[in-house]
Amino acid sequence: MAGTTDSSTKTMGVLTVGGLVAVTAYTVALGSNGWLWFGWVVLGLITLAMIMTRTGPGHR
Repeated sequence: MAGTTDSSTKTMGVLTVGGLVAVTAYTVALGSNGWLWFGWVVLGLITLAMIMTRTGPGHR
Protein backbone atom coordinates (compact mmCIF):
# COMPACT_ATOMS: atom_id res chain seq x y z
CA MET A 1 0.00 0.00 0.00
CA ALA A 2 2.92 2.37 0.67
CA GLY A 3 3.93 2.16 -3.00
CA THR A 4 0.54 3.50 -4.01
CA THR A 5 0.88 6.45 -1.65
CA ASP A 6 4.37 7.23 -2.92
CA SER A 7 3.16 7.01 -6.52
CA SER A 8 0.18 9.30 -5.96
CA THR A 9 2.34 11.80 -4.08
CA LYS A 10 4.85 11.87 -6.94
CA THR A 11 1.99 12.33 -9.42
CA MET A 12 0.64 15.25 -7.40
CA GLY A 13 4.13 16.77 -7.32
CA VAL A 14 4.44 16.50 -11.09
CA LEU A 15 0.98 18.03 -11.55
CA THR A 16 1.86 20.87 -9.18
CA VAL A 17 5.11 21.68 -11.00
CA GLY A 18 3.36 21.36 -14.37
CA GLY A 19 0.60 23.63 -13.13
CA LEU A 20 3.16 26.22 -12.04
CA VAL A 21 4.74 26.14 -15.50
CA ALA A 22 1.34 26.46 -17.19
CA VAL A 23 0.16 29.33 -14.95
CA THR A 24 3.47 31.15 -15.40
CA ALA A 25 3.30 30.74 -19.19
CA TYR A 26 -0.30 32.00 -19.19
CA THR A 27 0.70 35.00 -17.07
CA VAL A 28 3.59 35.87 -19.39
CA ALA A 29 1.52 35.46 -22.56
CA LEU A 30 -1.86 36.88 -21.56
CA GLY A 31 -1.44 38.63 -18.23
CA SER A 32 -2.06 37.65 -14.66
CA ASN A 33 -5.21 35.81 -13.62
CA GLY A 34 -5.78 35.67 -9.87
CA TRP A 35 -8.01 32.59 -10.06
CA LEU A 36 -5.30 30.57 -11.81
CA TRP A 37 -2.77 31.51 -9.13
CA PHE A 38 -5.31 30.76 -6.40
CA GLY A 39 -5.94 27.32 -7.94
CA TRP A 40 -2.23 26.63 -8.14
CA VAL A 41 -1.75 27.60 -4.48
CA VAL A 42 -4.58 25.25 -3.47
CA LEU A 43 -3.02 22.45 -5.53
CA GLY A 44 0.35 23.16 -3.91
CA LEU A 45 -1.14 23.04 -0.42
CA ILE A 46 -2.85 19.72 -1.16
CA THR A 47 0.44 18.32 -2.47
CA LEU A 48 2.26 19.60 0.60
CA ALA A 49 -0.33 17.97 2.85
CA MET A 50 0.12 14.67 1.02
CA ILE A 51 3.89 14.88 1.47
CA MET A 52 3.56 15.72 5.16
CA THR A 53 1.18 12.81 5.82
CA ARG A 54 3.46 10.44 3.91
CA THR A 55 6.53 11.47 5.89
CA GLY A 56 4.74 11.89 9.21
CA PRO A 57 5.63 10.06 12.44
CA GLY A 58 3.43 7.08 11.62
CA HIS A 59 5.05 6.40 8.24
CA ARG A 60 7.30 3.33 7.95
